[in-house]
Amino acid sequence: MPTELHRDGQTVTLKRSLRYRDLILYGIILIQPTAPMPVFGVIYQESRGHVVMAILFALVAMLFTAYSYGRMARAYPKGGSAFTYVSEELNPGLGYITGWCMAMDYILNPLICAMWVLFFAGLFTILNLRGVETSARINSAVAAGLGVVIILFVVAAVRYIFHLHAGSFAFYMNPIYNRTTFSAPAVFRGTSIAVLTYIGFDGISTLSDEAHDPARTIPRAIILTCLITGVLASIEVYLAQLVWPRGAAFPDLDTAYVAIAQRAGGPFLFALMNGALLIATIGSGMASQLGAARLLFAMGQDGALPRRFFGALNPTRRIPQNNVLLIGAIVLVGALAMSYQLGTELLNYGALLAFMGVNVASAVLAWRARRIDDTSPWLPIVLSLSGFVVCFFLWLNLGVTARWAGTVWATLGIALWLLRRKQMTGGSQLRERS
Repeated sequence: MPTELHRDGQTVTLKRSLRYRDLILYGIILIQPTAPMPVFGVIYQESRGHVVMAILFALVAMLFTAYSYGRMARAYPKGGSAFTYVSEELNPGLGYITGWCMAMDYILNPLICAMWVLFFAGLFTILNLRGVETSARINSAVAAGLGVVIILFVVAAVRYIFHLHAGSFAFYMNPIYNRTTFSAPAVFRGTSIAVLTYIGFDGISTLSDEAHDPARTIPRAIILTCLITGVLASIEVYLAQLVWPRGAAFPDLDTAYVAIAQRAGGPFLFALMNGALLIATIGSGMASQLGAARLLFAMGQDGALPRRFFGALNPTRRIPQNNVLLIGAIVLVGALAMSYQLGTELLNYGALLAFMGVNVASAVLAWRARRIDDTSPWLPIVLSLSGFVVCFFLWLNLGVTARWAGTVWATLGIALWLLRRKQMTGGSQLRERS
């Protein structure tokens, strides 16, 4: 799939300016270093207090898929992510539906981040219009700022815990396992929500056309980002559970982590944590819009979407400007019309479907590769299919409303695909007759 646009006799391409470090920072900011904090209260309630276990189970689940993404990125080191991988390895039609569902994921991320609708939608769009290098610099600054806040919380939490508790073994084990409240179905339900903590690592693969040595850097960045997120998230939720008295109700599930920060560090940490979550929202929304624009660009270049609009590049900044503006408009309208809860559930719907497609594509790639290098394909096949099974299981645990709304989106995508194919076939027939 080409990534070039010919205009006025000149060739315009996406600029390869992202280093390995930039890719990792992009992935971490897209996921958010504070990812488990906004959903901590919900996971706590659904898992019956086993947030750490839910986070770690979700990490194992996502590592299978991260492995598949890494293999596919090495085989197809170009933009498009799940759309490209499924199209090339399985079928263009399946690739289109995968890209369509993944586009919903990327679009919904900045949408649910747009709490101050006009300000956020405009800010995401303006910053991304300045180019990928500007985005990389902003990601570095955001990552540094959030890192400081997380360190301050860890220090405050540790001081609070050691000051108030003698530190029995049972006390420190409670966040990991408590036999009086443990329930496997509850932990699985919590895990299906905890997956949101990791969603976004796949966005790194959309930047293959702008990364140095993508066949090497993209797979490594995907795996490392997933691991870093898992370690950070586990530490954050473990300390939070130790700070908050077990069984005590939160003032509000949606702001549970902020209440914990206040208990550990007082008004100062309360205000700082609120500011950090706001900054994380800006970073995640901006990074997600960047990934969505690149995904739509790849689909436009491939002809799955109208090339003239979606496959166009700004010749000066060398970015898919039309896509950035379109997503900014969608975020603005959607944030005014959609609830946060539905947006979050739909985000998981699109991501998990795309993950299933990439896992199957990875398994098929391993099976076909055996004819070339005469190596055993069973390990990558088993790992990839394990990723598919896990993602399918988590998809089944999504809410009914999300599955219905997501199916409507997927059906609309299929209808547009069929309509476009019919128009292209009709145009070809007319040219043949003439």
